[in-house]
Amino acid sequence: MSETAHGVGGLKYDPKKRERPQEFNVFLALVLIVVTFEILGRLISGDSFLFNTRDGVDAIFNWARLNIIILQVSIIGIIALGVTQVIISGGIDLSSGSIVGATAMVVMSFAQTGLVNGNPNPKAIFGDWAMDLPVIVPIVIGLACGMFAGAINGLLIAYTRIPPFIATLGMMVSARGFAKWWSNGNPVSFPTESYAALGKGMLPVVYFIALAILLHLVMRHTVYGKHIYAIGSNEDAARMSGIKVARQKVLIYTIAGMMAAVAAIVLSSKNLTAQAGMGVMYELDAIAMAVIGGVSLSGGRGSILGTVLGALIFGVIISGFTFLRLDAYYQEMVKGAIIVGAVVLDQWRQRRTAARV
Repeated sequence: MSETAHGVGGLKYDPKKRERPQEFNVFLALVLIVVTFEILGRLISGDSFLFNTRDGVDAIFNWARLNIIILQVSIIGIIALGVTQVIISGGIDLSSGSIVGATAMVVMSFAQTGLVNGNPNPKAIFGDWAMDLPVIVPIVIGLACGMFAGAINGLLIAYTRIPPFIATLGMMVSARGFAKWWSNGNPVSFPTESYAALGKGMLPVVYFIALAILLHLVMRHTVYGKHIYAIGSNEDAARMSGIKVARQKVLIYTIAGMMAAVAAIVLSSKNLTAQAGMGVMYELDAIAMAVIGGVSLSGGRGSILGTVLGALIFGVIISGFTFLRLDAYYQEMVKGAIIVGAVVLDQWRQRRTAARV
């Protein structure tokens, strides 16, 4: 039977109106992009993008390239996880990149070692009391900095009712200025071995995957997550249903700030230094990952899984252009076109869904 009656009122189920999950479409796009680079690689350079073609290696896949793909997007991907919940709630966060820069400067100041090659640390910000601290100290301070900045965003948006674009734009400028002021524009370097170990090897990927799984479960199976979708779908209806919208928004932006702080900790640990310019444009890449992954800029729709797939698409594009030996500025143009295309597709999908209801 193509139609089945349900309940009262003559309601019927029409399987033709059922849509595939948005994540499935994003996954198909990812596969299509990989296949495209594979074909172009064969035609242009005679090499394979995905598979191993070296003699004497038994592996089928080029694991080195696959590792690079996910490693190069893992840190921005952590930011994108926090940005995803912001966008689903109907907001936007332009400050995450600057929060990364500001937090990295503060964190590294409390993660420095006292001696460098037997001499006092030439990049020391504070005195001996701040040298060689347990690794938990800079981590806690960094998370607190990110959460503080995110809470300010949330408070401004929730209680002054200014648009999220303006509130987070102001934080973006202020946090970047703070990062430059912290050490008069000088880099902060020479962390302890325990802090440097936080970003070694594939650990950023481990953090990204672990946080993605955690936030996916939170968004899908907790009251907090359900309230985010409700606020993004219809804020007035959510408020009338008893959801404390203002408090929820503060929490959403606080968690987004915390995700930016985690990215700052991992990034500064991986680079063994912190600079005021860290995180520039990261906020736009994070938003792009979410949008490409099917998160609607109108709010109310999207998922953490989609954002992870969007991050993988980003990684494949960057690695693919490098594989084809194309200049970096082509990457920016293609990323811009993909972002616009994803938004256009989302608007078309919303109109089609509304027409079919």
